[in-house]
Amino acid sequence: MSAMADANFSLNCGGPAIIADGIQFEAENRTLGPAKFNVTGTQKWAVSNAGLFADRQNQQFVENNGGQVRSTNTPELYETSRLSPGSLRYYGLGLENGPYTVRLFFAETGFPERTSGSWRSLARRVFDVYIQGARRLRDFDISKEAGGVQRAISRNFTTNVTENHLEIHLLWAGKGTSGTPEDGYYGPSISAVSVVPNFIPTVSGIPPSNPKEKNHTALIAGVTVPVVALALILIFAIIYVKRKKEDDDEEVLLGISPRPNTFTYSELKAATEDFSPSNKLGEGGFGPVYKGTLSDGRVVAVKQLSVASNQGKDQFVAEIATISAVQHRNLVKLLGCCIGGNRRLLVYEYLVNKSLDQALWGNQDLHLDWPTRFNICLSTARGLAYLHEESMPRIVHRDVKASNILLDAELCPKISDFGLAKLYDDKKTHITTRAAGTIGYLAPEYAMRGHLTEKVDVFGFGVLALEIISGRPNSYNSVENDRIYLLEWAWTLHENNQLLSLLDPKLVEFDEDEALRMIRVALLCIQASPSMRPPMSRVVGMLAGDIEVTNVTTKPSYITDWDFKDVTGTFMDESQTSIPSDHSGSDIKSKNKIISDADDQPVLSPLNISGFRESFGEGR
Repeated sequence: MSAMADANFSLNCGGPAIIADGIQFEAENRTLGPAKFNVTGTQKWAVSNAGLFADRQNQQFVENNGGQVRSTNTPELYETSRLSPGSLRYYGLGLENGPYTVRLFFAETGFPERTSGSWRSLARRVFDVYIQGARRLRDFDISKEAGGVQRAISRNFTTNVTENHLEIHLLWAGKGTSGTPEDGYYGPSISAVSVVPNFIPTVSGIPPSNPKEKNHTALIAGVTVPVVALALILIFAIIYVKRKKEDDDEEVLLGISPRPNTFTYSELKAATEDFSPSNKLGEGGFGPVYKGTLSDGRVVAVKQLSVASNQGKDQFVAEIATISAVQHRNLVKLLGCCIGGNRRLLVYEYLVNKSLDQALWGNQDLHLDWPTRFNICLSTARGLAYLHEESMPRIVHRDVKASNILLDAELCPKISDFGLAKLYDDKKTHITTRAAGTIGYLAPEYAMRGHLTEKVDVFGFGVLALEIISGRPNSYNSVENDRIYLLEWAWTLHENNQLLSLLDPKLVEFDEDEALRMIRVALLCIQASPSMRPPMSRVVGMLAGDIEVTNVTTKPSYITDWDFKDVTGTFMDESQTSIPSDHSGSDIKSKNKIISDADDQPVLSPLNISGFRESFGEGR
């Protein structure tokens, strides 16, 4: 440059013009976006910013300090700080050539004190500082260097200006924290800049009245080129990371055959209106379920697996593979999935009449007459028989209950929620240290010893069948003491030859032969010994009338051994509330607990009598 505007400048970064220690700090409070530069009207200096705060909702490039900065006589200089997610540059323009002192002012005002005990106080802001292209500070941590937050610190550098140009560059190199006090909080921060010469200047300090066009063009090019270059680098980096995640997810899906349909998270977010609470159908052991409408008009149920379910990508893919492999008219159909990033979602067909528990004792205005109830019971048995004996691999559901039986528009039942399903090979049983299922439907050997076979589902089906017949949950406190527990009441009626008294009073008409057959099959299914329970294929035959129903002669030992009326306050405490299932909306007071694999709870000890009492006496 042939003409120099000045030999010094000082800036209050992100704030208005002020005087501090006798120095006039100019205002540097113009709005800066993710890729923007600003040249002051005097053309003495310029500033540029490049980058977007990843995962941050509020793209804020100025920090306003609400506290009082210590260790300084000019705290007003630290009321604002300029922030950047990547690259922040200050340029001295038209400076007289020679040696200069560059003074940078810092104060960490975004984090709480370490003495606060908050986990947010462990945050670290780390960045590098370059002067004239040479790195002068590496891994600079403001709070560490200042001895804490809300403490002022400055750093002086001597540098040589040639070609009338000075560049101060603050660069985030991907170090430090990035998620506190909010997501996407990181990058360099600076409160003020002061540049003074180490010589006696010869310029007047008055900006030139007619700058040459070529100088102005060179200035714009000098600022624009690095900003655009860095912005392009950041854009390509973001695209690369996103593509890599998509490739990883694609690789996970390659091993699945048949391959399920995939949905993007944004597609499902739009379908459910950003997972609006008004679209929430319920919440199961693995997360909430939402009703959604896809862009093609299809209505679906979106199961959003929560972090609390502790289900990793491998487990998730295994579930997709399992559900994709089974196809039956009495099983809920999987339409697709989403495994973008850390998100795990399953997309099912939506069943308009929701769950069986709502139809039986909920708020729905559905009339389930006897033919409908009998068909629901028989069709559910067929679905379980398919899982146990026909599907490859064979599947134990482990959580057969009314809220996991969904009803379509024709009241045809479909078994849902394979989140608790486990696969096993032929001629093998499983001993597991973690029971998964819902108390009230758990078979004794599974609740007590973790002994898992398909007979666990048979027991749950027997409880479900008695609920369908009686129109009430298996534990119901609003009746006489001898009728609170459905299984005990059913056996009492069986011993007194009064089985038809078990039927729902709302059933004004029913087939007596079918009703007795259904009750006797249910009593066979809830036998204490797994070997005495029939396989589901035989259950289907007996319900359909193709096979004679075996006589029920043995009263289950859990009813014989334990006195149901000798209950402690712990298990009769009315403060216990129900854990809702995916589609549960019942108003009936019934104690219900769900045991999930994710809970990692030990199974009940065989010596824990009250625990065993709870395992079959409570729940829905």
